Amino acid sequence: MTETGLIVLSDQVALSELREAKEVLTHRGMADRLTELLGMPVTATMRMLPDVAENAVHGAIDKALRTALDVAVKTLGDENADKGGAPRLLSHKWMAGLTGAAGGAFGLASVAAELPVSTLLILRSVADIARSQGEDLSELQTRVACLEVFALGAANEPRNVDDNTEIGYFAVRAGLAKHTADAAKYMAKSGSVDATAPPLVRLITEIGKRFGVVVSEKVAAQAIPVVGAVGGALINTYFIDHYQELARAHFTVRRLERAHGAATIRAAYESL
Repeated sequence: MTETGLIVLSDQVALSELREAKEVLTHRGMADRLTELLGMPVTATMRMLPDVAENAVHGAIDKALRTALDVAVKTLGDENADKGGAPRLLSHKWMAGLTGAAGGAFGLASVAAELPVSTLLILRSVADIARSQGEDLSELQTRVACLEVFALGAANEPRNVDDNTEIGYFAVRAGLAKHTADAAKYMAKSGSVDATAPPLVRLITEIGKRFGVVVSEKVAAQAIPVVGAVGGALINTYFIDHYQELARAHFTVRRLERAHGAATIRAAYESL
């Protein structure tokens, strides 16, 4: 760490937490993990997917994020739904594995049905993690902000992002901040979740650009003939674990920002 980093954040516990968070937020992507799991490059399989599969994936992503937005706004602040102690990560992984088993058994035909379910399981897990890190889920903007985690999964995948788009963690957050705020403001004022409203369309589109990278990698892995139901379950477990790790890191950074100031934490993060 540079001297500047030591000056702006002298709390050694906070520094350790920030270092661990950064390692997660800048670590290898989902494609690398799946390649190790399957013993073959997932990126090669992606190039072999037919156009109809790509269209199905895009449609499923849009539906999944619209459903997630609706659930985030309407139920994530429900104390009965989210009350508890530690995040229920294992139960979410178990349910995601069952969902992935169906996807592995039925292949691409199941994407439209399976992805929204997996996405909602991830969202619930993200909300649990957010709550455990001191986030107030009764606030509409916090609930909408839980969706930001879906945009973090492809932070190290520049090949699928426009050349003019920055991909660093804070760049992704900055790019989504206005969309998140606009969406929350619109819904607070209108009292509804109209997915066709411009602020919500823009939010879903921006998140979908990055979420789509990881989903395409997952679908490509599940499309491999030898994967089957067992492999599909394992892939989906990896899928939710990927976002659980990102959520834990993301909300750790946000907690540290509340304690030490956003500028201080960003300076320390960049100096690590």
